Amino acid sequence: MKKIFGHLSLEEHWGRMRENIVGASNESLVTEFILIGLSEHPRAQIVLFWFLLMVYLISFLGNGLIIMLSIADPRLHTPMYFFICVLSTVDFILTNNALPEILVNCFIYRPTISFSRCLVQMYIGLFLVVAECIVLAVMAYDRLAAICQPLYYTQIMSWKLCFYLVAMSVAIAFMTTLINVLLQPTDFCGHRIINHFGCELQSLLKLACSNTVSELFMHISSLFLLFPPFGFIVVTYIRIGLAIRCISSTQGRRKAFSTCSSHLAVVSVFYGTIMIMYLRPEGKSVSEKDKVISLAYGALTPMLNPLIYSLRNKDVKGAFWMLVQRRILM
Repeated sequence: MKKIFGHLSLEEHWGRMRENIVGASNESLVTEFILIGLSEHPRAQIVLFWFLLMVYLISFLGNGLIIMLSIADPRLHTPMYFFICVLSTVDFILTNNALPEILVNCFIYRPTISFSRCLVQMYIGLFLVVAECIVLAVMAYDRLAAICQPLYYTQIMSWKLCFYLVAMSVAIAFMTTLINVLLQPTDFCGHRIINHFGCELQSLLKLACSNTVSELFMHISSLFLLFPPFGFIVVTYIRIGLAIRCISSTQGRRKAFSTCSSHLAVVSVFYGTIMIMYLRPEGKSVSEKDKVISLAYGALTPMLNPLIYSLRNKDVKGAFWMLVQRRILM
């Protein structure tokens, strides 16, 4: 097997990660982690369950419906709805990555998660969050082309470019996740209690004996993956705002503003919560606020896309009722 960083192969790296999670006193292998969540606040746990259940159902059904409509209705085969479909796919997987398990854990006193499941959940979540960062910036570029260059929109946003931009988003997310896998600390000093609802990168790094390199990469990658896309979105919408002011018809301005304001709402919640989580000075332990913030971008943002960005769109609603009529007439 090819050596990575000159001393460990990928198989050896994963093997050490499993072997070194050992109890401090008896050297026994730790095969699972304990998730604390809000177990110390039973009443809050019940409220959290019903809230997250509502969020999960809306996100699951809404994003699933958007994916189905975007594929089934030819009228939605445009660059704009292609990117909406991609965003819904990311949100759909992100919702199902950890939220069902969190809902079940609300009724378990000391919920546990296996070592392998914890790593899978953490890295899938990391991949999807990074991908969504890039996709939201790509969607802003699509709106810029549609509003500022309407006559050349189909030429600018060709299907080749659309697939290239999505492939770029996936590639950046994959490389970021892969580097985090390779830099994942192998020694956890027997620590097995995660003060969180699920397996977050920050929470797991707090358990490691030495995590300087991993933490350094996390902060550096956060800077490069958050500020450039967010800055691009801000500049893009400044240009869009200036272009909207030049639109002569009131209806045209209203339609353009409605589409852009919905996208900005999703961007604000998603980028705002992630920046608070990953760019502020870290404490020695995870606070209750950290848990709520992680739920905001991991559960709330996937719900916002179908609620305020897509399902209130006339084209999407028209495609939905067309599908319903077809089912009734069959």
